[in-house]
Amino acid sequence: MSRPIFGRVLGIVIVAAAVVSVLLVVRRSHIDPQTDDAEVFANLIGIAPEVEGRITKINVTDNQLVRKGDLLFQIDPIPYQYALETARSQQATLEGQVRDLQRTIGAQTSAIQAARASSNSAEAKIASADAAVEAARASVDAAKAELSREQADYAYAENNVLRLEPLLAQQFVTVDMVDQARTSRSVKGEAVRQARSRLALAEAQWAATVAQRKEALATYEQSQAQVDQSIKSVAILDPLIGQREAREAAVKDAEYNLQRCNVYAPFDARVSNLSISEGAYAHVGQQAFTLIDARTWWVVANFRETDLRNIQAGTPVDVYLMSRPDRKFQGVVESIGFGVTPDESLVGKSSRDLPDVQRSLDWVHLATRFPVRVRIDHPAPDYFRIGASAMVVERGSQRGRP
Repeated sequence: MSRPIFGRVLGIVIVAAAVVSVLLVVRRSHIDPQTDDAEVFANLIGIAPEVEGRITKINVTDNQLVRKGDLLFQIDPIPYQYALETARSQQATLEGQVRDLQRTIGAQTSAIQAARASSNSAEAKIASADAAVEAARASVDAAKAELSREQADYAYAENNVLRLEPLLAQQFVTVDMVDQARTSRSVKGEAVRQARSRLALAEAQWAATVAQRKEALATYEQSQAQVDQSIKSVAILDPLIGQREAREAAVKDAEYNLQRCNVYAPFDARVSNLSISEGAYAHVGQQAFTLIDARTWWVVANFRETDLRNIQAGTPVDVYLMSRPDRKFQGVVESIGFGVTPDESLVGKSSRDLPDVQRSLDWVHLATRFPVRVRIDHPAPDYFRIGASAMVVERGSQRGRP
């Protein structure tokens, strides 16, 4: 091949290569944009105990990978065990009091009807006893009247004997008349004794009826007292039953506190910033160390606003870590930022008066970058670190992007 022909061919090849290079640059810049202004992020939480106490055991080390449910550290459980036993004892005591009082009320309740029946019977007995007392009092009065009559008859018979006996010696009366007077006196004397006996019997019956009335009244008062006691017992039971929920809540609270003495990993995570040791005193809500959520990693990539037209939620991307540039990770765009802090050197400052617009003679205007959040599909736990640098390449057009 002659030299002129070779030169023309070489020139054509150079021009073609330049055109291809320009096309590739244009494609990469506009169709498949990329950026190395990206950082790795993950969710993180501060591990803080829900109970306070001395730390007796730490099961992890700094930067260790832990699985969900692994024991991280333990707080001295003895005080909380004692608190739980005390709460359970108080609950058992209350339940015992309630059961005893319920049994008492049950027995008293079953006896209320009998007590009320006894009260009604006692009232009837009181009324009957009142009538019996009146009848006995009338009997006593009649016996007294009868005794007075018999005593008067006896006194008359006695006086008649005393009058006839002197006349017998003078034979003014016969012996039969004196004997009849004496016999009448004896009969009247016996009548007086019988009247006294009947009076004593009537008085005894009156005393008995009075005693029966007192007994009936005492029975009535006792029955009423039993009914009142049952009502008071029911009133005492209600507050005790009302304390059941409080005792049960105290037991549950003590159980909860005892369980929280063991602090477990809430998810697969990486331990970070561990700066405590066994023997330290943990306080409620005071952070002990940090857990980095190892389940989900994402990259925040800052793309130029001119590249955003080719990026949308769901767009697949390739992610390269600066620490492992030879390893490609697959990701997908989750969202695109809709705002960044304005550059005061360009738009000036906002105030209550008028906008302060900056005058600029720069002929080159840099495109604003907006954050694009990219979720990593299958992150390698040993490679990803929060704050690590990364490069994100949008490959949506090569993967059948609509």
